[in-house]
Amino acid sequence: MANKITERTEDFSQWYQDVIREGKLADHSPVRGSMVIRPNGFALWENMKQALDQMFKDTGHENAYFPLFIPKSFLSKEAKHVEGFAKECAVVTHSRLRSTDDGVEVDPESKLEEELIVRPTSETIIWDSYRNWIQSYRDLPILINQWANVVRWEMRTRLFLRTMEFLWQEGHTAHATKQEAVEETTRMLEVYRTFAEDFMAMPVIKGVKTESERFAGAEDTYCIETLLQDNKALQAGTSHFLGQNFAKAFDVKFQSSEGEHEYVWATSWGVSTRLIGGLIMTHSDDQGLVLPPKLAPNQVVIVPIWKSDEEKEEVMDYCDDIVSELKERDIRVKVDDRENMSPGWKFNEHEATGIPVRLTIGPRDLKNNNAELARRDTLDKNIVEREGLAQRVDDLLKTIQEKLYTTAKERIEDNTHSVDSYDEFKDIIENEGGFVYAHWDGTAETEEKIKEETKATIRCIPLEDGEEGECMVTGKPSKQKVLFARAY
Repeated sequence: MANKITERTEDFSQWYQDVIREGKLADHSPVRGSMVIRPNGFALWENMKQALDQMFKDTGHENAYFPLFIPKSFLSKEAKHVEGFAKECAVVTHSRLRSTDDGVEVDPESKLEEELIVRPTSETIIWDSYRNWIQSYRDLPILINQWANVVRWEMRTRLFLRTMEFLWQEGHTAHATKQEAVEETTRMLEVYRTFAEDFMAMPVIKGVKTESERFAGAEDTYCIETLLQDNKALQAGTSHFLGQNFAKAFDVKFQSSEGEHEYVWATSWGVSTRLIGGLIMTHSDDQGLVLPPKLAPNQVVIVPIWKSDEEKEEVMDYCDDIVSELKERDIRVKVDDRENMSPGWKFNEHEATGIPVRLTIGPRDLKNNNAELARRDTLDKNIVEREGLAQRVDDLLKTIQEKLYTTAKERIEDNTHSVDSYDEFKDIIENEGGFVYAHWDGTAETEEKIKEETKATIRCIPLEDGEEGECMVTGKPSKQKVLFARAY
């Protein structure tokens, strides 16, 4: 199976597609730009969702659900918001079809009085609800999260990283003060950082977007950025301080404790199935998918081997005991006892699907009271004793999780540069790629010039203060170096 996967150094884009295919994560759908998420891919998303959902609830948030369809007039209420999404919106104009000799056609008599937008994001329809929910300071804060799908009519798509329809969560909160809203924005950014690094084993840099890269309708957009194996950056999550923009657009006011009527303050934040793309490009290799144990749908696979029915019974009893011990430690394990394929075929399949640990058990292992243990990240394997096996596997899963993070962090550090001259910047961006810290004068004109000439964008302005200097392009004063890269 491994020979079906293109090497990363040969064609990174094709390698990525091959890993998704051989990992059985997703397929292209008949609708251009959309995808079918297969059981392996959806199980991975479910584990990500479960971990994030608990983190949201631990910070006081509740789940709700809002409509898929949004009246077109709602998007017109916040000018920057509608401008930001106008070119990506799918529009419903009619309510039904009618039969014809050739099949079906749109019934012209079913034209809607007002077109409906298939949600590209839910700020507008949620704030329409908040107007009814909020009267007094006693109703605040509102801390709501929604798990949903959204549609953005992308022209250039790539499985998981950018698709026309994708799955995500979107948090939408309302607060009595600006300070509370800003604190919520940075709190949720830290939740995303913790999830990315502790669960995905994916190192990230926290920062704030420039004005030109800001979410449509936001006053500030905070983000986490990571660097993938091809030295391109990926925005892995965003948290937006919306100020009072949507409250004013939808007339959402509350009576303060002093009896004054004031507009509420807002945030929104979200991550999506593009995280799966980031996970693939952070850890996987030329044999296929590599998954961090905390998120792997199956953390351990056991491959039993036998030649006779008698051996099968003995081997399976041995495996069942190991399964029980692993499950007592809440380790996700499956036994691959399919009889219509060879052990070697199974090994290749499990490597391609990224299961972190494989145990192989045959009659000789029963006789010697041991098992063969293989780890997916290094492809190392050795014989281990049966006694204490569950503890050994538990410890190994923790080791793999830490090793994946350390390896990714070292790779990012090795491909992070700091420059002072524009010539050096262009040379690194063109020939090496990676993260590049450089001074920028803070103007949109210089930012656009750099983007046009190098295809590199400002990924973020790091939250940590840096030293003042001179812009590498104009020589004008710069408050600190910002982070550049070419990106997905």
